[in-house]
Amino acid sequence: MKVLLINGSNRKNGCTYTALNEISKTLNAEGIDTEIIQLGPNPIRDCIGCAWCRQNGGKCVFNDDIVNEVIEKAKESDGFIFGSPVYFAHPSGRLLSFLDRLFYAGGGAFAYKPGAAIVSARRAGTTASIDAITKHFTICNMPVVSSNYWNMVHGNTPEEVMQDKEGIQIMQVLGQNMAWILKCIEAGKEKGINPKPAEKIMTNFIR
Repeated sequence: MKVLLINGSNRKNGCTYTALNEISKTLNAEGIDTEIIQLGPNPIRDCIGCAWCRQNGGKCVFNDDIVNEVIEKAKESDGFIFGSPVYFAHPSGRLLSFLDRLFYAGGGAFAYKPGAAIVSARRAGTTASIDAITKHFTICNMPVVSSNYWNMVHGNTPEEVMQDKEGIQIMQVLGQNMAWILKCIEAGKEKGINPKPAEKIMTNFIR
């Protein structure tokens, strides 16, 4: 089993990475492989709703950044954790643009696989940011993984994040819960218990 962890910060080894790394270590201790993917500092195009991906095998029309790479990795992955710093009480614009294109083009690679959102902040804006990321999961048949508190750490530097003992424990418990859910899903499949996809109904009142 493998979990992809996406770092939506432009700082490679900053606060968000510190939190994701704690989760990664916990998952590894549970026998689950991990990969942390850094989105990097470069701008990421937003989705333009062209639907090119719908006619071209779930591949985004813009092949100039990391979106299509992650879609391919997602097909072979079992769980996902998306992390972001908090800006003006929302996740990074980079991560939101990435998520919109990722789920619009490659949503099928995420369905029925557990996901979690984590954020890092100096002080506030955390729950609104978690909510914005999590909405991508709940439109895509994904079980949402929680911890023993909202999935956040506080600090202005990685060193300060490590001093947030409660936040670090939240990340570790999140890793344990993700591992537990993945193992439950695997055990269910072995018993023939699988999701029952429904044909999507779309009600459009305005033509």
